[in-house]
Amino acid sequence: MIQDYNRILAAIAQYSVKPPLFEPGEPLFWDDPHISRGMLEAHLNPDNDLASRKHKTIDKEVEYLISSGVLKQGDRLLDLGCGPGLYAGRLAVKGVKVTGIDISERSLNYAIAQARKDKLDIEYRLLNFFDIDYSAEFNAVIQTNGELNTFSDDRLNKLLGILHRALLPNGLLIFDVTTRPLRLKEGLKNGWYFGDGGFWRSGRHLVLEQGYDYPEKNTWLDRYIVIDNGGVKVYHNWFHDYDLKTIRRVLENAGFELIHTWNDLTGTPYREGGDWIAIVARKR
Repeated sequence: MIQDYNRILAAIAQYSVKPPLFEPGEPLFWDDPHISRGMLEAHLNPDNDLASRKHKTIDKEVEYLISSGVLKQGDRLLDLGCGPGLYAGRLAVKGVKVTGIDISERSLNYAIAQARKDKLDIEYRLLNFFDIDYSAEFNAVIQTNGELNTFSDDRLNKLLGILHRALLPNGLLIFDVTTRPLRLKEGLKNGWYFGDGGFWRSGRHLVLEQGYDYPEKNTWLDRYIVIDNGGVKVYHNWFHDYDLKTIRRVLENAGFELIHTWNDLTGTPYREGGDWIAIVARKR
């Protein structure tokens, strides 16, 4: 028993040191058999922002993208990180031809079943973003709720290159990213809790939360050390925040020009210092 405690304490000590930027954590995360169940439940809860935005907000975002003319009936749209199809289904109803991509098989199975139930012609693919193989096929690509914040500079540049190839000439990239003011409001995660079932595990487990700030890189890490009778696993959530200047530079270097800027995808007029920046960029 003492040896087990010593092993656990040694593992915790190893993970108590501030890691290098974008050091990976546990590779199996979004498609973990237990965690993906909790993620799907969070996506489908209409009243919280834990996984997807509140469903009323999604309704407003979709309505604005259509009414503003950013997306039009008949457009071919690639929905990155489509999850259970919350945007894809709504946009398909508006006449947009949607292809949804996600790495969570559980969420995609739900999306496929829902599309069949609603008689919507949506293509869903179980695929990593970096394995996308399209060439000049889409009028637009959409990625919502800040997932582009989770990549290092090199990875984001690579992804933008993949998306640039996937778009038709003058195709649009629609997305939103978080800013440092939002992260400063939320603060660093530092704490612990014991659970007998919950998001991370179905049985008894201990969760240690650690937060790290890398201000020189405008980057943050939420680290979760999860301990159960199977041992210790560590999960990393990285966030690389942007301001208008830095995201514009990233887009221009990847062959895009910024054409619309808001504080969110419902069309709230842009003001500096907001929590979010919503962007429409055109392929050059």
